[in-house]
Amino acid sequence: MLNTSIDHAREYFRRLHEIVEKVELGAIDRVFQELRLARDRGSRIFVAGNGGSAATASHWVNDLGKATKRSGCDPFQVMCLSDNVPWLTALANDEGFDRVFAGQLENFARRGDLLIVISASGNSPNLVHAVRLAQSRGMGTVGLLGFDGGVLKDMVHDLIWIKTEKGQYELVEDAHMAVCHVLTTSLIKDRRPVPVEEER
Repeated sequence: MLNTSIDHAREYFRRLHEIVEKVELGAIDRVFQELRLARDRGSRIFVAGNGGSAATASHWVNDLGKATKRSGCDPFQVMCLSDNVPWLTALANDEGFDRVFAGQLENFARRGDLLIVISASGNSPNLVHAVRLAQSRGMGTVGLLGFDGGVLKDMVHDLIWIKTEKGQYELVEDAHMAVCHVLTTSLIKDRRPVPVEEER
C-alpha cells in the first residue's frame, strides 16, 4: 500500500517546482530595481496582504528591514499594513474592512513611495482600495499575484505573477515567499562599493 503523505509530498513539490520554473525572471529584476530605487531615495515601502499573504507581508517586511542591512546600504523604510492590529480593527469596525489598508495609507502616503500588495486571487477589495489611494497620491504600486491575476493585475504598475489554476492558495503562497526571499537575498548582495582608500 502506498504512503499517501509521501505521494502527496512528491506531487506537491513537483507542482511547486513547475510553477516556480515559470516565474518571469525579468519581473523579479524589475521589482528588485524598484526596491533599490526606493531605498536609495529614502522612499517608504508599504506591504499589505490578507490571511496567508498577510503573514508573507509581515515576514518580508522583517527581512527587508533587518536582513538587508548586511549590504551596507541605507536601511529600508518599510512597514507592513497588516501588523498594527488595533488600528486595522478600528478601521474595520468603524469604516469597513475594505478600508483597513487605505485608511492607514492616508496618514503616510506621499509621492514616490511604494505600495506592494500580495494576493493569490488579486481581487481583495481592501487591496484594490489601497492601490487606488496609493496611485492617487503618486505612489508606485507592485503586485505579487496568483491565479489569473484578478483585477489587481491591470491596476498595479508592475507585478510578479504566479500563474496557477484558481484555488491553489498553498502553491501561490509558497511561491510568493520564495520570490520575497530571492528579492531579499539579492538586496543583501547589492553591496555599496568600497572606496579605494578603504581597501588599502
